[in-house]
Amino acid sequence: MVTLLLDSTQLEIVLSGAERALAFHKGNVAIERSTITKVQLTDDAWTWLRGVPSPGTHLRGVIAMGTWKSSGGDDFAIIRRHRASVVIDLDGHPDYQRVILTTRHGLALVQSLKLDVTGTAEDVVDIATGTIPVADLPPAKKARARRPKPVTAT
Repeated sequence: MVTLLLDSTQLEIVLSGAERALAFHKGNVAIERSTITKVQLTDDAWTWLRGVPSPGTHLRGVIAMGTWKSSGGDDFAIIRRHRASVVIDLDGHPDYQRVILTTRHGLALVQSLKLDVTGTAEDVVDIATGTIPVADLPPAKKARARRPKPVTAT
């Protein structure tokens, strides 16, 4: 799973060694915050893919990693199975027009992008969870103990 780092100027997508190999990408993907135009959460990232992997790895329904070229522009994708994902539309980025990522932290990313962030890069989960007020939940009800079945002699 990718790690998302955010500071006041950019969002950095930190790729693991396996992700770099499958995406045929040498380093991390850096996105200036000023180029981000829209961030959307989706349950199925496969519907957002357009074009063909070039270079990249594609196993239908399993993984899609790398650069996807199409007539609409180049996209960067890190997609695993049919999991919750985030789609980031870009305007003015030198390499990509869209970034599609499978991540459990999509909501935290959306919330973090709305906040003013310090100059040091931090994980989006740490940024978002530090500022979200948490409501107190009512105490959980205790489960009633089950009575044992009576033993019958035969």
